[in-house]
Amino acid sequence: MTVRLRPHHLLCMLTFVGEGYSPAFVANYRRLAGRISAGEPIEIISGPDDICAPLLSDEAAHCFGASVADRDAAALADIARLLERELEAGAVIAPDAALFEKLRDAFSAGVTRRACAGCEWSSLCDGIAGEDYAGVLVMGFRPPETAKETSVRRPE
Repeated sequence: MTVRLRPHHLLCMLTFVGEGYSPAFVANYRRLAGRISAGEPIEIISGPDDICAPLLSDEAAHCFGASVADRDAAALADIARLLERELEAGAVIAPDAALFEKLRDAFSAGVTRRACAGCEWSSLCDGIAGEDYAGVLVMGFRPPETAKETSVRRPE
């Protein structure tokens, strides 16, 4: 089985801490976060995805909007450049800690943030990235320990 994600959700999942549009949306996202964290493959799709599912009964849901498609195009281009591979609908990505570290480093540096322009969640994501991704639910991130913190004195 795979988790189907639209391209900009590859960025959104980096900072997901359990907030969202509705309780059903958050519950669904938490389930997906668990599946991705367990290593379930991610299939990139065009249009509404597994994260969007609880919102799709509303014909006016933003998931169908042109601005969201523009976010997807920007995210797809930035992530493909970062990963140095061609990405398009149907591509499958294997999630692991190294991938998420690379994505989060780029997100923090602003390398993959074009899709975030004008997003209502941007300030929340900025704060989460600024706090070293504390509390994220998808592939939890731990910042590297400093040399001072990891130095161990061995008895002679």
